[in-house]
Amino acid sequence: MDTLNRKTKSVNTYTERIIQFGEGNFLRAFADWMIHEMNKKANFDGGVVVVQPIDQGLVQLLNDQDGLYTLYLNGIKNGKAISEHEIIDCIQRSINPYENNVAYLANAENPDVRFVISNTTEAGISYNENDKLNDSPQSSFPGKLTALLYKRFQTFKGASDKGLIIIPCELIDKNGDNLKRIILQYASDWKLGKDFVAWINNDNIFCNTLVDRIVPGYPRDKMEAITKELGYKDNLVVEGEQFHLWVIEGPETVKKEFPSEACGLNVLFTNNMEPYRTRKVRILNGAHTALVPVGYLYGIDRVRESLGDPVVGTFLKEALFQNICPTLDLPDDELKQFSSDVLDRFRNPYLEHELMSISLNSVSKYKTRVLPSVLEYVKRKNTLPSHLLFSLAALIAFYKGDRNGTTIALKDDASVLEFFEKQWKTNDASSVAKATLSNVDFWGTDLIQIEGLEKEVAQHLESIIKNGMKSALNTFLN
Repeated sequence: MDTLNRKTKSVNTYTERIIQFGEGNFLRAFADWMIHEMNKKANFDGGVVVVQPIDQGLVQLLNDQDGLYTLYLNGIKNGKAISEHEIIDCIQRSINPYENNVAYLANAENPDVRFVISNTTEAGISYNENDKLNDSPQSSFPGKLTALLYKRFQTFKGASDKGLIIIPCELIDKNGDNLKRIILQYASDWKLGKDFVAWINNDNIFCNTLVDRIVPGYPRDKMEAITKELGYKDNLVVEGEQFHLWVIEGPETVKKEFPSEACGLNVLFTNNMEPYRTRKVRILNGAHTALVPVGYLYGIDRVRESLGDPVVGTFLKEALFQNICPTLDLPDDELKQFSSDVLDRFRNPYLEHELMSISLNSVSKYKTRVLPSVLEYVKRKNTLPSHLLFSLAALIAFYKGDRNGTTIALKDDASVLEFFEKQWKTNDASSVAKATLSNVDFWGTDLIQIEGLEKEVAQHLESIIKNGMKSALNTFLN
Protein backbone atom coordinates (compact mmCIF):
# COMPACT_ATOMS: atom_id res chain seq x y z
CA MET A 1 0.00 0.00 0.00
CA ASP A 2 1.35 3.44 -0.99
CA THR A 3 2.21 6.12 1.56
CA LEU A 4 0.51 9.48 1.10
CA ASN A 5 2.76 11.98 -0.73
CA ARG A 6 2.77 14.17 -3.82
CA LYS A 7 3.98 11.31 -6.03
CA THR A 8 1.07 9.05 -5.12
CA LYS A 9 -1.63 11.74 -4.97
CA SER A 10 -2.31 14.51 -7.46
CA VAL A 11 -2.65 17.73 -5.42
CA ASN A 12 -2.09 21.45 -5.85
CA THR A 13 1.02 23.55 -5.30
CA TYR A 14 0.72 27.05 -3.86
CA THR A 15 2.83 30.19 -3.47
CA GLU A 16 4.63 30.23 -0.12
CA ARG A 17 2.88 33.11 1.63
CA ILE A 18 2.53 31.82 5.21
CA ILE A 19 5.16 30.89 7.77
CA GLN A 20 3.70 28.64 10.43
CA PHE A 21 5.38 27.98 13.75
CA GLY A 22 4.04 24.63 14.93
CA GLU A 23 3.24 21.39 13.13
CA GLY A 24 0.96 19.82 15.73
CA ASN A 25 -2.54 18.46 15.45
CA PHE A 26 -4.35 21.67 16.32
CA LEU A 27 -2.92 23.92 13.62
CA ARG A 28 -3.26 21.21 10.99
CA ALA A 29 -6.94 20.64 11.88
CA PHE A 30 -7.71 24.32 12.34
CA ALA A 31 -5.64 27.01 10.57
CA ASP A 32 -4.28 24.80 7.77
CA TRP A 33 -7.76 23.45 7.06
CA MET A 34 -9.05 27.02 6.75
CA ILE A 35 -6.19 27.96 4.42
CA HIS A 36 -7.04 24.85 2.38
CA GLU A 37 -10.66 26.00 2.17
CA MET A 38 -9.63 29.51 1.10
CA ASN A 39 -7.33 28.06 -1.56
CA LYS A 40 -10.20 25.99 -2.95
CA LYS A 41 -12.98 28.54 -2.76
CA ALA A 42 -11.38 32.00 -2.84
CA ASN A 43 -8.21 31.56 -4.94
CA PHE A 44 -6.16 32.52 -1.89
CA ASP A 45 -3.04 30.77 -3.22
CA GLY A 46 -1.71 30.32 0.29
CA GLY A 47 1.21 27.94 0.61
CA VAL A 48 2.46 27.20 4.13
CA VAL A 49 6.06 26.74 5.24
CA VAL A 50 6.02 24.96 8.58
CA VAL A 51 8.74 25.74 11.13
CA GLN A 52 9.35 23.32 13.99
CA PRO A 53 9.45 25.57 17.08
CA ILE A 54 11.23 23.13 19.42
CA ASP A 55 14.00 20.62 18.82
CA GLN A 56 11.64 17.62 18.83
CA GLY A 57 8.71 17.48 16.43
CA LEU A 58 6.96 16.10 13.35
CA VAL A 59 8.79 17.99 10.60
CA GLN A 60 10.50 14.88 9.24
CA LEU A 61 7.18 13.03 9.06
CA LEU A 62 5.63 16.00 7.26
CA ASN A 63 8.47 16.15 4.76
CA ASP A 64 8.26 12.38 4.18
CA GLN A 65 4.65 12.96 3.07
CA ASP A 66 5.43 16.20 1.18
CA GLY A 67 3.29 18.16 3.64
CA LEU A 68 0.16 16.12 2.94
CA TYR A 69 -2.14 14.60 5.54
CA THR A 70 -5.75 13.49 5.90
CA LEU A 71 -8.14 15.43 8.12
CA TYR A 72 -11.28 13.80 9.53
CA LEU A 73 -13.99 16.17 10.75
CA ASN A 74 -16.47 14.40 13.01
CA GLY A 75 -19.51 15.86 14.69
CA ILE A 76 -22.90 17.50 14.29
CA LYS A 77 -23.28 19.44 11.04
CA ASN A 78 -26.60 20.97 10.01
CA GLY A 79 -28.30 18.89 12.67
CA LYS A 80 -26.81 15.57 11.55
CA ALA A 81 -23.91 13.45 12.80
CA ILE A 82 -21.32 13.53 10.03
CA SER A 83 -17.81 12.14 9.58
CA GLU A 84 -15.97 13.39 6.50
CA HIS A 85 -12.34 13.37 5.43
CA GLU A 86 -10.10 15.15 2.95
CA ILE A 87 -6.42 15.46 2.02
CA ILE A 88 -5.06 18.88 3.08
CA ASP A 89 -2.42 20.15 0.63
CA CYS A 90 -1.54 23.72 1.69
CA ILE A 91 1.73 22.81 3.46
CA GLN A 92 4.49 23.05 0.84
CA ARG A 93 7.50 22.15 2.97
CA SER A 94 8.71 22.02 6.56
CA ILE A 95 11.91 23.20 8.23
CA ASN A 96 13.68 22.21 11.42
CA PRO A 97 15.73 25.30 12.38
CA TYR A 98 17.70 23.19 14.85
CA GLU A 99 19.11 21.29 11.87
CA ASN A 100 19.11 24.08 9.26
CA ASN A 101 18.72 27.58 10.67
CA VAL A 102 20.01 29.09 7.42
CA ALA A 103 17.05 27.59 5.53
CA TYR A 104 14.71 28.93 8.20
CA LEU A 105 16.04 32.50 7.99
CA ALA A 106 15.97 32.37 4.17
CA ASN A 107 12.17 32.64 4.43
CA ALA A 108 12.70 36.28 5.43
CA GLU A 109 13.98 36.98 1.89
CA ASN A 110 10.81 35.71 0.19
CA PRO A 111 8.87 38.78 -1.02
CA ASP A 112 5.63 36.75 -1.19
CA VAL A 113 5.50 35.97 2.53
CA ARG A 114 2.71 37.93 4.21
CA PHE A 115 1.45 35.95 7.22
CA VAL A 116 2.87 34.31 10.33
CA ILE A 117 0.67 31.84 12.21
CA SER A 118 1.72 30.09 15.40
CA ASN A 119 0.70 27.64 18.07
CA THR A 120 3.65 26.94 20.33
CA THR A 121 1.57 26.13 23.46
CA GLU A 122 0.71 28.65 26.16
CA ALA A 123 4.35 28.58 27.33
CA GLY A 124 5.60 29.37 23.83
CA ILE A 125 5.04 33.12 24.00
CA SER A 126 7.68 33.76 26.61
CA TYR A 127 10.86 35.78 27.01
CA ASN A 128 14.23 34.04 27.39
CA GLU A 129 16.92 36.45 28.49
CA ASN A 130 19.60 34.05 27.23
CA ASP A 131 18.49 34.28 23.59
CA LYS A 132 20.92 36.15 21.33
CA LEU A 133 20.62 37.35 17.73
CA ASN A 134 23.45 35.11 16.53
CA ASP A 135 22.03 31.94 18.11
CA SER A 136 21.33 29.18 15.62
CA PRO A 137 18.48 29.11 16.42
CA GLN A 138 17.19 31.05 19.41
CA SER A 139 15.55 28.96 22.13
CA SER A 140 12.24 30.80 22.33
CA PHE A 141 9.62 31.22 19.62
CA PRO A 142 9.60 35.04 20.01
CA GLY A 143 13.39 34.99 19.72
CA LYS A 144 13.25 33.01 16.47
CA LEU A 145 10.57 35.32 15.08
CA THR A 146 12.55 38.44 16.03
CA ALA A 147 15.58 37.10 14.15
CA LEU A 148 13.41 36.39 11.10
CA LEU A 149 11.80 39.84 11.18
CA TYR A 150 15.17 41.55 11.54
CA LYS A 151 16.53 39.60 8.56
CA ARG A 152 13.46 40.67 6.56
CA PHE A 153 13.89 44.29 7.65
CA GLN A 154 17.50 44.22 6.44
CA THR A 155 16.74 42.37 3.20
CA PHE A 156 14.05 44.81 2.08
CA LYS A 157 15.67 47.89 3.66
CA GLY A 158 12.71 48.53 5.94
CA ALA A 159 10.13 48.63 3.14
CA SER A 160 6.71 49.26 4.64
CA ASP A 161 4.98 46.78 2.30
CA LYS A 162 7.20 43.93 3.49
CA GLY A 163 5.86 43.89 7.04
CA LEU A 164 3.89 40.80 8.11
CA ILE A 165 0.47 40.03 9.54
CA ILE A 166 1.13 37.93 12.65
CA ILE A 167 -1.74 35.76 13.93
CA PRO A 168 -0.79 33.70 17.01
CA CYS A 169 -3.14 30.94 18.21
CA GLU A 170 -1.62 30.30 21.64
CA LEU A 171 -4.25 30.11 24.38
CA ILE A 172 -3.23 33.14 26.39
CA ASP A 173 -5.04 36.45 26.75
CA LYS A 174 -3.82 39.18 24.36
CA ASN A 175 -1.52 36.71 22.61
CA GLY A 176 -0.60 39.13 19.81
CA ASP A 177 0.10 42.02 22.16
CA ASN A 178 2.28 39.82 24.36
CA LEU A 179 4.23 38.47 21.38
CA LYS A 180 4.88 42.00 20.10
CA ARG A 181 5.98 43.14 23.56
CA ILE A 182 8.60 40.38 23.77
CA ILE A 183 9.86 41.06 20.24
CA LEU A 184 10.36 44.73 21.15
CA GLN A 185 12.23 43.60 24.26
CA TYR A 186 14.59 41.53 22.10
CA ALA A 187 14.99 44.50 19.75
CA SER A 188 16.18 46.50 22.73
CA ASP A 189 18.36 43.73 24.18
CA TRP A 190 20.01 43.05 20.83
CA LYS A 191 20.36 46.75 19.98
CA LEU A 192 18.62 46.35 16.61
CA GLY A 193 18.02 50.08 16.27
CA LYS A 194 15.17 52.56 16.35
CA ASP A 195 14.40 52.11 12.64
CA PHE A 196 13.71 48.41 13.17
CA VAL A 197 11.52 49.21 16.19
CA ALA A 198 9.58 51.75 14.11
CA TRP A 199 9.15 49.14 11.33
CA ILE A 200 7.80 46.61 13.84
CA ASN A 201 5.38 49.17 15.27
CA ASN A 202 4.21 50.73 12.03
CA ASP A 203 4.43 48.06 9.32
CA ASN A 204 3.73 44.75 11.07
CA ILE A 205 0.30 43.82 12.39
CA PHE A 206 0.03 41.73 15.56
CA CYS A 207 -3.47 40.29 15.99
CA ASN A 208 -4.99 39.06 19.23
CA THR A 209 -7.01 35.90 18.69
CA LEU A 210 -9.41 33.41 20.21
CA VAL A 211 -9.46 29.91 18.74
CA ASP A 212 -11.99 27.16 19.32
CA ARG A 213 -12.11 23.65 17.91
CA ILE A 214 -11.77 20.34 19.76
CA VAL A 215 -8.94 18.36 18.14
CA PRO A 216 -8.51 14.90 19.68
CA GLY A 217 -5.49 14.32 17.45
CA TYR A 218 -4.03 11.19 15.92
CA PRO A 219 -6.65 8.38 16.11
CA ARG A 220 -4.18 5.63 16.99
CA ASP A 221 -6.82 3.12 18.08
CA LYS A 222 -8.73 3.50 14.78
CA MET A 223 -5.85 3.60 12.32
CA GLU A 224 -6.25 0.06 11.03
CA ALA A 225 -9.84 0.77 9.95
CA ILE A 226 -8.93 4.25 8.67
CA THR A 227 -6.07 2.94 6.54
CA LYS A 228 -8.38 0.36 5.04
CA GLU A 229 -10.97 3.05 4.28
CA LEU A 230 -8.42 5.45 2.76
CA GLY A 231 -6.49 2.90 0.72
CA TYR A 232 -3.15 4.53 1.55
CA LYS A 233 -0.85 4.90 4.53
CA ASP A 234 -0.93 8.21 6.35
CA ASN A 235 1.15 8.68 9.50
CA LEU A 236 -0.28 12.16 10.07
CA VAL A 237 -4.03 11.57 10.12
CA VAL A 238 -5.69 14.08 12.41
CA GLU A 239 -9.26 14.31 13.74
CA GLY A 240 -11.24 17.40 14.68
CA GLU A 241 -14.83 18.31 15.47
CA GLN A 242 -17.05 19.99 12.90
CA PHE A 243 -17.39 23.21 14.91
CA HIS A 244 -14.74 25.88 14.48
CA LEU A 245 -14.37 29.50 15.54
CA TRP A 246 -11.51 31.94 15.00
CA VAL A 247 -11.92 35.44 16.43
CA ILE A 248 -9.25 37.80 15.09
CA GLU A 249 -8.79 41.25 16.61
CA GLY A 250 -7.11 43.54 14.13
CA PRO A 251 -7.57 46.28 11.54
CA GLU A 252 -10.01 45.97 8.64
CA THR A 253 -7.10 45.40 6.26
CA VAL A 254 -6.52 41.92 7.72
CA LYS A 255 -10.06 40.89 6.85
CA LYS A 256 -9.51 42.04 3.27
CA GLU A 257 -6.35 39.97 2.89
CA PHE A 258 -7.67 36.84 4.64
CA PRO A 259 -10.75 35.83 2.60
CA SER A 260 -12.37 33.50 5.13
CA GLU A 261 -15.76 35.21 4.84
CA ALA A 262 -16.03 34.34 1.15
CA CYS A 263 -15.69 30.66 2.08
CA GLY A 264 -18.35 30.62 4.79
CA LEU A 265 -15.77 29.97 7.51
CA ASN A 266 -16.62 30.89 11.10
CA VAL A 267 -13.92 33.57 11.34
CA LEU A 268 -14.94 36.78 13.10
CA PHE A 269 -12.91 39.95 12.62
CA THR A 270 -13.35 42.56 15.33
CA ASN A 271 -11.64 45.55 16.95
CA ASN A 272 -12.53 44.18 20.39
CA MET A 273 -12.47 40.45 21.03
CA GLU A 274 -13.23 40.68 24.76
CA PRO A 275 -17.00 40.04 24.37
CA TYR A 276 -16.23 36.89 22.39
CA ARG A 277 -13.74 35.64 24.97
CA THR A 278 -16.33 36.27 27.69
CA ARG A 279 -18.98 34.50 25.60
CA LYS A 280 -16.81 31.40 25.21
CA VAL A 281 -15.83 31.23 28.88
CA ARG A 282 -19.36 31.74 30.19
CA ILE A 283 -21.30 29.69 27.62
CA LEU A 284 -19.00 26.83 26.60
CA ASN A 285 -16.83 26.49 29.70
CA GLY A 286 -19.56 27.70 32.06
CA ALA A 287 -22.09 25.19 30.76
CA HIS A 288 -19.56 22.38 31.18
CA THR A 289 -18.82 23.41 34.76
CA ALA A 290 -22.48 23.91 35.69
CA LEU A 291 -23.34 20.49 34.25
CA VAL A 292 -20.66 18.33 35.88
CA PRO A 293 -21.90 17.98 39.49
CA VAL A 294 -25.55 17.80 38.45
CA GLY A 295 -25.07 15.22 35.72
CA TYR A 296 -22.55 13.10 37.60
CA LEU A 297 -24.58 12.88 40.80
CA TYR A 298 -27.63 12.11 38.64
CA GLY A 299 -25.80 8.99 37.46
CA ILE A 300 -24.45 10.14 34.08
CA ASP A 301 -20.80 9.75 33.09
CA ARG A 302 -20.41 11.61 29.77
CA VAL A 303 -21.31 15.01 28.38
CA ARG A 304 -23.07 13.50 25.36
CA GLU A 305 -25.28 11.34 27.59
CA SER A 306 -26.27 14.42 29.59
CA LEU A 307 -27.81 16.04 26.52
CA GLY A 308 -29.60 12.79 25.71
CA ASP A 309 -31.22 12.61 29.13
CA PRO A 310 -34.58 14.48 29.15
CA VAL A 311 -34.18 15.76 32.71
CA VAL A 312 -30.48 16.68 32.81
CA GLY A 313 -30.65 17.92 29.22
CA THR A 314 -33.53 20.23 30.11
CA PHE A 315 -31.63 21.56 33.13
CA LEU A 316 -28.57 22.35 31.02
CA LYS A 317 -30.51 24.09 28.25
CA GLU A 318 -32.49 26.19 30.73
CA ALA A 319 -29.31 27.14 32.62
CA LEU A 320 -27.72 28.20 29.35
CA PHE A 321 -30.55 30.16 27.78
CA GLN A 322 -32.25 31.51 30.92
CA ASN A 323 -29.33 32.20 33.30
CA ILE A 324 -26.14 32.63 31.25
CA CYS A 325 -27.10 34.26 27.94
CA PRO A 326 -28.92 37.21 29.58
CA THR A 327 -25.62 38.25 31.24
CA LEU A 328 -23.75 38.83 27.96
CA ASP A 329 -23.46 41.94 25.79
CA LEU A 330 -23.79 40.51 22.30
CA PRO A 331 -26.81 40.39 19.96
CA ASP A 332 -29.41 37.79 20.99
CA ASP A 333 -29.19 35.95 17.67
CA GLU A 334 -25.40 35.56 18.04
CA LEU A 335 -25.77 34.26 21.60
CA LYS A 336 -28.51 31.81 20.64
CA GLN A 337 -26.54 30.54 17.64
CA PHE A 338 -23.36 30.09 19.68
CA SER A 339 -25.30 28.35 22.46
CA SER A 340 -26.97 26.02 19.95
CA ASP A 341 -23.57 25.24 18.46
CA VAL A 342 -22.25 24.45 21.95
CA LEU A 343 -25.11 22.03 22.59
CA ASP A 344 -24.43 20.33 19.24
CA ARG A 345 -20.79 19.99 20.28
CA PHE A 346 -21.86 18.44 23.56
CA ARG A 347 -23.97 15.94 21.59
CA ASN A 348 -21.07 14.92 19.33
CA PRO A 349 -21.33 11.11 19.02
CA TYR A 350 -17.68 10.86 17.99
CA LEU A 351 -16.35 12.34 21.25
CA GLU A 352 -16.41 10.56 24.60
CA HIS A 353 -16.01 13.49 27.00
CA GLU A 354 -16.07 12.20 30.58
CA LEU A 355 -17.71 14.44 33.19
CA MET A 356 -15.04 13.43 35.70
CA SER A 357 -12.31 14.67 33.36
CA ILE A 358 -13.95 18.13 33.46
CA SER A 359 -14.38 17.99 37.25
CA LEU A 360 -10.71 18.74 38.00
CA ASN A 361 -10.48 21.85 40.23
CA SER A 362 -14.23 22.43 40.06
CA VAL A 363 -14.26 25.12 42.74
CA SER A 364 -11.86 27.42 40.88
CA LYS A 365 -13.63 26.60 37.61
CA TYR A 366 -16.98 27.64 39.09
CA LYS A 367 -15.39 30.87 40.29
CA THR A 368 -13.99 31.84 36.88
CA ARG A 369 -16.58 30.30 34.54
CA VAL A 370 -19.96 30.42 36.33
CA LEU A 371 -19.81 32.89 39.22
CA PRO A 372 -19.41 35.91 36.88
CA SER A 373 -22.75 34.93 35.29
CA VAL A 374 -24.33 34.62 38.76
CA LEU A 375 -23.12 38.06 39.83
CA GLU A 376 -24.02 39.73 36.54
CA TYR A 377 -27.49 38.12 36.55
CA VAL A 378 -28.17 39.48 40.05
CA LYS A 379 -26.93 42.90 38.97
CA ARG A 380 -29.09 43.04 35.84
CA LYS A 381 -32.22 41.24 37.01
CA ASN A 382 -32.22 41.98 40.74
CA THR A 383 -33.12 38.34 41.30
CA LEU A 384 -31.23 35.07 41.61
CA PRO A 385 -30.26 32.72 38.71
CA SER A 386 -31.93 29.59 40.08
CA HIS A 387 -30.30 27.01 37.77
CA LEU A 388 -26.77 28.25 38.45
CA LEU A 389 -27.44 28.20 42.19
CA PHE A 390 -28.79 24.66 41.95
CA SER A 391 -25.53 23.78 40.22
CA LEU A 392 -23.60 25.44 43.05
CA ALA A 393 -25.51 23.33 45.58
CA ALA A 394 -24.73 20.25 43.48
CA LEU A 395 -21.06 21.24 43.49
CA ILE A 396 -21.02 21.37 47.29
CA ALA A 397 -22.77 17.98 47.38
CA PHE A 398 -20.24 16.62 44.85
CA TYR A 399 -17.41 17.46 47.27
CA LYS A 400 -19.05 15.25 49.89
CA GLY A 401 -17.36 12.58 47.81
CA ASP A 402 -20.21 10.12 47.55
CA ARG A 403 -22.24 9.04 44.52
CA ASN A 404 -24.98 6.67 45.52
CA GLY A 405 -22.69 4.80 47.89
CA THR A 406 -19.61 4.93 45.64
CA THR A 407 -16.63 7.12 46.55
CA ILE A 408 -15.94 9.93 44.08
CA ALA A 409 -12.29 10.36 43.07
CA LEU A 410 -12.17 14.08 43.82
CA LYS A 411 -9.29 16.05 42.30
CA ASP A 412 -8.55 19.53 43.57
CA ASP A 413 -6.03 21.49 45.63
CA ALA A 414 -5.33 19.85 48.97
CA SER A 415 -6.72 22.88 50.83
CA VAL A 416 -10.06 22.57 49.00
CA LEU A 417 -10.36 18.85 49.69
CA GLU A 418 -9.41 19.34 53.36
CA PHE A 419 -12.01 22.10 53.73
CA PHE A 420 -14.86 19.96 52.42
CA GLU A 421 -13.74 16.87 54.33
CA LYS A 422 -13.88 18.89 57.56
CA GLN A 423 -17.23 20.51 56.74
CA TRP A 424 -18.99 17.34 55.67
CA LYS A 425 -18.06 15.63 58.95
CA THR A 426 -20.90 17.67 60.43
CA ASN A 427 -23.30 16.12 57.88
CA ASP A 428 -25.36 19.30 58.25
CA ALA A 429 -26.16 20.60 54.78
CA SER A 430 -27.15 24.04 56.04
CA SER A 431 -23.91 24.63 57.93
CA VAL A 432 -21.82 23.25 55.03
CA ALA A 433 -23.57 25.64 52.64
CA LYS A 434 -22.94 28.59 54.97
CA ALA A 435 -19.25 27.75 55.44
CA THR A 436 -18.71 27.20 51.71
CA LEU A 437 -20.50 30.31 50.51
CA SER A 438 -18.68 32.52 53.03
CA ASN A 439 -15.25 31.16 52.04
CA VAL A 440 -13.67 34.23 50.46
CA ASP A 441 -10.61 32.18 49.45
CA PHE A 442 -12.87 30.16 47.14
CA TRP A 443 -14.87 32.94 45.54
CA GLY A 444 -12.98 36.18 46.06
CA THR A 445 -16.06 37.50 47.88
CA ASP A 446 -18.51 36.51 50.63
CA LEU A 447 -21.49 35.11 48.72
CA ILE A 448 -23.67 35.17 51.83
CA GLN A 449 -23.86 38.94 51.38
CA ILE A 450 -26.05 38.42 48.29
CA GLU A 451 -29.61 38.55 49.55
CA GLY A 452 -31.38 35.17 49.45
CA LEU A 453 -28.45 33.26 47.97
CA GLU A 454 -27.50 31.30 51.08
CA LYS A 455 -31.10 30.28 51.75
CA GLU A 456 -31.68 29.04 48.19
CA VAL A 457 -28.40 27.11 47.93
CA ALA A 458 -28.96 25.53 51.36
CA GLN A 459 -32.47 24.41 50.37
CA HIS A 460 -31.21 22.80 47.16
CA LEU A 461 -28.31 21.16 49.00
CA GLU A 462 -30.60 19.70 51.68
CA SER A 463 -32.88 18.33 48.96
CA ILE A 464 -29.95 16.71 47.12
CA ILE A 465 -28.48 15.14 50.26
CA LYS A 466 -31.83 13.99 51.70
CA ASN A 467 -33.58 12.79 48.55
CA GLY A 468 -30.79 12.16 46.02
CA MET A 469 -30.01 14.10 42.85
CA LYS A 470 -32.69 12.50 40.68
CA SER A 471 -35.51 13.45 43.02
CA ALA A 472 -34.02 16.87 43.82
CA LEU A 473 -33.52 17.79 40.17
CA ASN A 474 -37.00 16.68 39.12
CA THR A 475 -38.50 18.67 41.98
CA PHE A 476 -36.44 21.73 41.03
CA LEU A 477 -37.44 21.61 37.35
CA ASN A 478 -41.10 21.06 38.14
